Amino acid sequence: MSDQSLSAPYDALLLLSFGGPEGPDDVIPFLENVTRGRGIPRERLEEVGEHYFLFGGVSPINEQNRELLAALRRDFAEHGLGLPVYWGNRNWAPYLTDTLREMVQAGHRRILTFVTSAYASYSGCRQYRENLADSLAALEAEGLPVPRVDKLRHYFNHPGFVRPMVDATLAALDRLPAEVRAGAHLAFATHSIPTAAADTSGPVEEHGGGGAYVAQHLEVARLIAEAVAEEGGVEHPWRLVYQSRSGAPHIPWLEPDICDHLEELHRSGAPAAVMVPIGFVSDHMEVRYDLDTEAMGVAEKLGLPVTRAGTVGADPRFAAAVRELLLERATTERGAVEQRCALGALGPDHDVCPVGCCPARVARPAAAGADDPFVSGGTR
Repeated sequence: MSDQSLSAPYDALLLLSFGGPEGPDDVIPFLENVTRGRGIPRERLEEVGEHYFLFGGVSPINEQNRELLAALRRDFAEHGLGLPVYWGNRNWAPYLTDTLREMVQAGHRRILTFVTSAYASYSGCRQYRENLADSLAALEAEGLPVPRVDKLRHYFNHPGFVRPMVDATLAALDRLPAEVRAGAHLAFATHSIPTAAADTSGPVEEHGGGGAYVAQHLEVARLIAEAVAEEGGVEHPWRLVYQSRSGAPHIPWLEPDICDHLEELHRSGAPAAVMVPIGFVSDHMEVRYDLDTEAMGVAEKLGLPVTRAGTVGADPRFAAAVRELLLERATTERGAVEQRCALGALGPDHDVCPVGCCPARVARPAAAGADDPFVSGGTR
């Protein structure tokens, strides 16, 4: 028996992700989608494309989203939650606009969105909201009904995200040679972003002018490191590090880079390291190439024993966390008080992004926030 009233007022869940190529012919068109409007030269796209060609031109992200989609549907069914789950991407098929069109044509009018990015930042939150606004505007231009679309809160400190990362870190430590395991350093890795974007991430009211991106990652790293020490019986030195920088050299980005950090660990005499990709939900290309290929290559040249922890992927605890977040938001929308689950000192994040949260350089409409033109601006 399933019961859709549990999720009322929502009538569907949208899994919204980045997207990736699924064959060699897709690589350059995909990269053109990602970089559209940024003036990136063709030569640079071809250079980045080589990362994908090392893996047959296929990014693992779409298959991993299919696995997560199946895990969500399985978890919902097992817990009597009769809510259909759809999947759309920003940059590759299934495209977001096509998925929203399908949802509207199926009669859905109140949609809750789960984004495969756990933290506050322009690229990890507001840009997805801008894409939602673009897609809703496209539906409106087609004369279709425009649904109300909300977004689940950031889940970086939800136990369903943190606990699988603790277990993955312990497993990665176990893969190190026994003689170096106790002295291993933990390198918590996430995507580097421009320092200007990091400084303005999150709402001003809660983070004193931004800084949420770094603060949230530091909190997750601390939670994992403390749990690993408690369960493994050893306190491991740790640091938050960054990867996948893609900006112009003259623009400051968050540092240190993971490869530079491994070299520093080697110079300081560290016996080993574990890379823990807390900034990523799945083992997509920036994990497979930037960590498993590039950073591991640096470690091998240095002779530094290094392993890499897995990401949460389609872990059943992660799927359960999505369900819990969904029911939490649905209960709140119905006007009831719901316990909001979060670990650590930062507490549960906001449901609705405030005006000015994670601003872009160029102002654009964004859905699922306090400045949503499809809610507060009266386009409907």
